[in-house]
Amino acid sequence: MPENILEINNLSKYFGGLAAVSDCSIRVKKGTITGIIGPNGSGKTTLFNLIAGNLKASAGNVLFNNEDITNVPSFELFSKGLLRTFQIAHEFTNLTVLENLMMVPGNQSGEKLMNAFLKPSLVAQEEELIKNKAKEVVDFLNLGHLSNELAGNLSGGQKKLLELGRTMMVDAKLVLLDEVGAGVNRTLLKDLGTAIEKLNKEKGYTFCMIEHDMDFIGRLCDPVIVMGEGSVLFEGTIDDAKKDEKVIESYLGRGSKLKSEN
Repeated sequence: MPENILEINNLSKYFGGLAAVSDCSIRVKKGTITGIIGPNGSGKTTLFNLIAGNLKASAGNVLFNNEDITNVPSFELFSKGLLRTFQIAHEFTNLTVLENLMMVPGNQSGEKLMNAFLKPSLVAQEEELIKNKAKEVVDFLNLGHLSNELAGNLSGGQKKLLELGRTMMVDAKLVLLDEVGAGVNRTLLKDLGTAIEKLNKEKGYTFCMIEHDMDFIGRLCDPVIVMGEGSVLFEGTIDDAKKDEKVIESYLGRGSKLKSEN
């Protein structure tokens, strides 16, 4: 049985007297694509912010590969292989697709002025290795034809693919996907889903994703976790979630409907 890559234990976050996340416990198994759904205001994004070190927890803890990472800042988690992509992709608009990918790895020799002057061959060698890896990434994601395109000219879906590619430049272990399908047309959404599945099956990535598109969740995710009022309401398959009374009540109680979006 796969071991847990992420363990969330009795996690809570209060804003004043309001509990955005309340005594929440979740297990994400290594090698899975876990979906987190729930009506607006159910605590999904706050939970991601807590895991990713963007917010400090009021109570509870978060373990990543059995290491306590509660309140560890996001830049430290990045180096450990825990990455988060955002609902709105953050690319360097004036750099090409290839250059965007080459910017990702940290501690490059060329970043130090003295190395640029005293060790130019080392800098050039390292840059060539990074460039070759970036080329592998664009080919993997079928973005090769856009390698030299400025990132600012990409469509929303292509920018999401580029952001996935940036996770590949640092060999991520767990990727938190925040509304990766938002604002993406159906064709590119299918490409995104294929890329996520390939990274999961061929590269061993574990994904945990927040998503509103039930078809997308149903295609990719097992298990699916449903949140309501900051806590876990349900864990299982998407089909069982759609039939669960507590889940239906949670969605209908907020004027929403749990259904496939066409």
